[in-house]
Amino acid sequence: MNVLIIYAHPEPKSLNRTLKDFAVDVLEREGHSVKVSDLYAMNFKCALDGDDFLERVDKEKLVIPKEQMNAYDKGTLSQDITEEIDKIKWADLLIFQFPIWWSSYPAILKGWFDRVFVQGFVVNLYDGALYDKGLLSGKKALISVTAGSPRELYTRNGINGDIEVHLMTLWHTTLEFTGLENMDIFYIFNAAMLTEDKVKSELERYEKVLKSIS
Repeated sequence: MNVLIIYAHPEPKSLNRTLKDFAVDVLEREGHSVKVSDLYAMNFKCALDGDDFLERVDKEKLVIPKEQMNAYDKGTLSQDITEEIDKIKWADLLIFQFPIWWSSYPAILKGWFDRVFVQGFVVNLYDGALYDKGLLSGKKALISVTAGSPRELYTRNGINGDIEVHLMTLWHTTLEFTGLENMDIFYIFNAAMLTEDKVKSELERYEKVLKSIS
């Protein structure tokens, strides 16, 4: 299987980096091919704007869906977007590795979706190609996320609210919207307080998830 890991954390010594590197190692040992988009290391531009389109349809008014569909069809998206699209086309599985910040995912990852999940490539709103008919149908997604707070704070009755509700704009109205099939989200809670032994235990738990990929 071809696996693309989209990694969003700026710190090389972070738990997220450990998880990313661990996933690469396990997956390659299991015989999978792996590519990584390290968004911070790439200095990935996260603001969608007119510069994303090398040949504008309308130079007076920026209408994003129209420009995206035109640029994707004609091959006139900016190079960094095209490179990410090519990785997604290659991949059978997308793994998203990131920390929870303010009950959501980092802005650089949101910008990656804004710019790379272009209309005409992931969905076509004009002909109903979304959700089960989304253009990424047949591919899978795995969200792997760390949270600084304990699990009980991220439940329905916890003070932070249900973490799956916080992430619904990712797993449902972004990933499932484009036709991707979600695997169960892999969570690590209380991340900043983990001992070395606990980190080892969490990696063993993650290894089981990674080895189940087929």
